[in-house]
Amino acid sequence: MTRIAVFPGSFDPITIGHVSIINRAVSLFDELVIAIGLNAEKKSFFPVEARLKWIENTFKSNPKIKVVQYEGLTVDLCKKLNSKYILRGLRTSADFEFERSIGQVNKKLFPDIETIFFLSLPEHNSLNSSIVRDVVRHGGDARSFVPKEVDLTVSRI
Repeated sequence: MTRIAVFPGSFDPITIGHVSIINRAVSLFDELVIAIGLNAEKKSFFPVEARLKWIENTFKSNPKIKVVQYEGLTVDLCKKLNSKYILRGLRTSADFEFERSIGQVNKKLFPDIETIFFLSLPEHNSLNSSIVRDVVRHGGDARSFVPKEVDLTVSRI
């Protein structure tokens, strides 16, 4: 049986914290799918096409990593991809409480699914995409927070 994990998120933009979790987790699976969730009620900062390209370029040397975009429930994407694992990163105890609730609902919706939590490295605990967007929005230099493949000057939506 092929072990496929889905790592869902907006990745708006992908950060070095995301990259760290992906690089640490990928060896556990035969395939790791980075899934950019599209939410009509949430306004993105960077275009999805740019985010897809950045992630593909960041991981182009690893054939086990795929990138997709999707709408709807993550568990429905997992069923479609024959994935039994959802990968999530945890920075804080608040993240854990939030992710635990989602994981329990996902388990109820799709009993075969397992949510796997990876702790962020201490140096990434304060880093998230919202902070990167805020730095960029106010003209700051956020390049040290994202992989080199991310072009923060891309036209925002």
